[in-house]
Amino acid sequence: MYRDLNERSRKILEAIIEDFIATGEPVGSRTITRRHQLGISPATVRNVMADLEEAGFLYSPHTSACRVPTEKGYRFYVDTMIQLKDLSFDLRKAIEDSCSMEGLGLEGRLKRAGQVLSATSRYAGLVSYPSFETTVFRHIEFIKLSSKKILAILVSKAGNAQNKIIEVQHPISKRELEKITNFLNSKLTGLPICEVKALIIKEMKEEKALYDSLLHQAFELSREVFEDQPEGTVFVEGASNILDLPEFADLECMKKLFRTFEQKNLLVDLLEKCRNAEGTHVFIGSEFESSGLEGCSLVTSSYISKSGISGTLGILGPSRMTYSVVIPIVAHTARQISRFLDVD
Repeated sequence: MYRDLNERSRKILEAIIEDFIATGEPVGSRTITRRHQLGISPATVRNVMADLEEAGFLYSPHTSACRVPTEKGYRFYVDTMIQLKDLSFDLRKAIEDSCSMEGLGLEGRLKRAGQVLSATSRYAGLVSYPSFETTVFRHIEFIKLSSKKILAILVSKAGNAQNKIIEVQHPISKRELEKITNFLNSKLTGLPICEVKALIIKEMKEEKALYDSLLHQAFELSREVFEDQPEGTVFVEGASNILDLPEFADLECMKKLFRTFEQKNLLVDLLEKCRNAEGTHVFIGSEFESSGLEGCSLVTSSYISKSGISGTLGILGPSRMTYSVVIPIVAHTARQISRFLDVD
């Protein structure tokens, strides 16, 4: 389908998309001939625009001859036509300085990355908190709450902690809990959480673990801790930047978008899908599979530190976003976060 577009059609489509991104106003044939040196008449441009509309790349928002891009038009532009901008020295330096600030800790640094993405793009910055499975095990502690209830505190190398109350069938003494804690910390510290889970399953299956009741209890408790890990978290910075745009002036549209920001589960799922993928990814409109993000686009890239901490960050804005600038901003910020996550 894309192969059917000749060079003239491509240039006119590119001109329309870039003019609409810049102005937010539907684009007409006279505007194209006036702003772009295409060497063709307005009548010829109108004919090509009509063909592009018939092919699904453009549509007319009202009865005039002016056109705006469709999702298909934006997708074609991003996939085959876009020319990425080189970030200025000052912008690159601002991103690097913000991401390298010491003393913020993991959460502070990720929130700062979201603020940087928002400030540099003037859209919303999104950063997912690392999935607990991608972090490294630091230590675990068990605290006896009652005869059959135990509080487990699991801490990763990155400093994030998870608490879980476990109910046991048979009472475990405080001294036994201390032994279990010491054993697990000596065996598991420094391993990625995903490897810890695999090791526990392996040990539980081995018959030798059954000969030592304390050892069996240790692995049974740790198995309970790692079951049903909670969903990830996403930091959203600068959401008001999007709500102020004319595309979202409609009250119902604004409500849908705001509900999506509040629920966050869709954003978590989207960012999680991109966590193990290389490079930047662009979602446009209906590709979100959510009515709450109609008219939006999301540019994402994954980050990963030397210690294996990984997640995804991105910029959410209108489909009429400046992709040529946003894509380099997201890519550069992801590289800098990857670089500085292990600092402190």
